[in-house]
Amino acid sequence: MSSQTYRPGPLLPRNRSRDFALHFVVATLCFLACLAAVGALAADRAAQGWSRDIRGEATVQVIPRAGETGTSAAARAAEVLAGVRGVSEAAALEREKAEALLRPWLGDVPLQDLPIPHLVAVRLDPGHPATGNDLRRALAAAGVEGIVDDHDRWLEGVERAATGVRIAAIALFALMTAAAGAVIAFATRTGMAAAHEVVEVLHLTGAQDDFIAGLFQARYAQLAAVAGLWGAGCAALLAALVKLIGGGDGLTPALPLAWSDLLAVSPWPLVAATVAIVAARLTTMRLLREFA
Repeated sequence: MSSQTYRPGPLLPRNRSRDFALHFVVATLCFLACLAAVGALAADRAAQGWSRDIRGEATVQVIPRAGETGTSAAARAAEVLAGVRGVSEAAALEREKAEALLRPWLGDVPLQDLPIPHLVAVRLDPGHPATGNDLRRALAAAGVEGIVDDHDRWLEGVERAATGVRIAAIALFALMTAAAGAVIAFATRTGMAAAHEVVEVLHLTGAQDDFIAGLFQARYAQLAAVAGLWGAGCAALLAALVKLIGGGDGLTPALPLAWSDLLAVSPWPLVAATVAIVAARLTTMRLLREFA
């Protein structure tokens, strides 16, 4: 005669349909939050790259003097600017390159007969870049008339966009966390309503509120951690696929993904479990006071 080992069932019986719905919602929230985190990292990297490029360059539009050609004036300005401290390189742009810069703004308009400005491209020293005032003073001292564009107005817009991306990422994180907490709190309330008789029996046997709250905490923390793992895994898989399709720049140079960005999804199962613990405990303790 075979003997069977007695295994008591869980104090909180599972509801597969309700648990599946909660798994799906929490996993979806974690998936969206992870994608937002990866996207925010990529956007911030792009903004920093643009800022670095803008800070490292300046453009000078040279105005020739009477009896001087634009080409010679630009060459003279480039020679003057190349000797300014904080300038790595200065070169007069050929007409073809200047036309290439204007073509995106003017379209397919014939540029042969248009007065193309004479430009000098200035590359600044990354460590100690020259300022726009430094370039203006050097040109004035050499008797060269020119308009210096140190790209400050563009830099302000890029930095404002980068700040907006960071704020949006933080706001989205807070929104997803609050939504996950609300879902888990609702699930806890529903679970306690379904297990009302179990809770009453536990009370009658002398179980403390902390013990009962711990049961719900453990249950929903495990559920949220598994759901968070699924959501984070799917987000990492999608980001890796985008990276593989796009190559070095990710999907687009405007949103350059790096393999290290995938690490941003790793904390989310723990975050989901922590939110579940807090939401389940607060909800359980409040409902236990109501039951009392």
